[in-house]
Amino acid sequence: MNHPDRVDNFNGGPAALPLEALQKAQAELLNFNGTGISMLELGHRTKAYAAVHQNAKDLLRQLLKVPNDYDILFLQGGASLQFAMLPMNYLTPERSGAYALTGSWSKKALDEAKRVGPTRVAFDGKPDGYRQIPPADTIAVNPSDAYLHVTSNNTIVGSQWKAFPDTGSVPLVADMSSDILSRAIDVSKFAMIYAGAQKNLGPAGVTVVIVKKSFVEQSTAIADERNLSVMLRYDQYAANDSLYNTPPVFAIYVVGLVLEWLAAQGGVEAAADLGRRKADLVYGAIDASSGFYQGHCVPEGRSTTNVTFRLPTPELDKAFLAAAEENGLVGLGGHRSVGGCRASLYNAVSLDACERLVEFMDSFRRVNG
Repeated sequence: MNHPDRVDNFNGGPAALPLEALQKAQAELLNFNGTGISMLELGHRTKAYAAVHQNAKDLLRQLLKVPNDYDILFLQGGASLQFAMLPMNYLTPERSGAYALTGSWSKKALDEAKRVGPTRVAFDGKPDGYRQIPPADTIAVNPSDAYLHVTSNNTIVGSQWKAFPDTGSVPLVADMSSDILSRAIDVSKFAMIYAGAQKNLGPAGVTVVIVKKSFVEQSTAIADERNLSVMLRYDQYAANDSLYNTPPVFAIYVVGLVLEWLAAQGGVEAAADLGRRKADLVYGAIDASSGFYQGHCVPEGRSTTNVTFRLPTPELDKAFLAAAEENGLVGLGGHRSVGGCRASLYNAVSLDACERLVEFMDSFRRVNG
């Protein structure tokens, strides 16, 4: 659905949200579900909010086929807090955190873990500029690993795991902030999945954690030993259904609206099919440009969610971004740490928007190539 007042939003996050979800939030803003008050004012221990909270959990469980022996938690602090909270709850002098470094965010996760306890690097892609994802079967785990941490999709460099390592008895933990709900995954292979909402799930302000109940139980003794604050303990969030303190009520409400929209579109399977079509369009324009547009990652490791590329010179990068914005294509600048260009193709970005982007790319290349 298009709207005459809206541009094509390719921002990396906070990112595009479905227009239908925004319109429903707008319609209910002053009077949510007959309560006479806004969701922004609604108490988190009311029956009205309890239904919203449960609806978001139920939809996420349905769309990702989350097994019953997993908890779904709503936290705050983004993925960045999870970088620290995970090792706080699981690392000991005898148990190290293993990290596969495929981009800046996985490196930040490792850096936080180093503050807490022993770590090791299971893979380091930095020498190659994070241009590729290692084959899943080349990532080795040790019996002493508390977990193996991976970042499923790397927004800055535009790479993505197509298959995940088989870690056996070692828990597999994934930061899926940027590609959760964009493809089907077998949740049962992971001890924990966490995701900042501001890309595919909803607005900034809430972080979803999907965690196996037995993995939560493993954290209790370590959290007790560290005398961790309640607000940093997974077992306390699970025991209190994420309601120990005031959760980000409005953000969770919008997550529910986004999940309702996704279910109506055909769910994760439909999103994956559309995502491949969108990515194929944009990568096709890059590959057909005779080097005018230069993709960062090797083709087999390319992300279907974040397409990164550069033009022949920094000056052309700037001209491209300025002209794109003039044409209603916004958010195409690369991450501030690397520059260049990036088209983020999250679920709410339409195929029509990608077609308009490709038309612009072809036109800009003809004039400037």
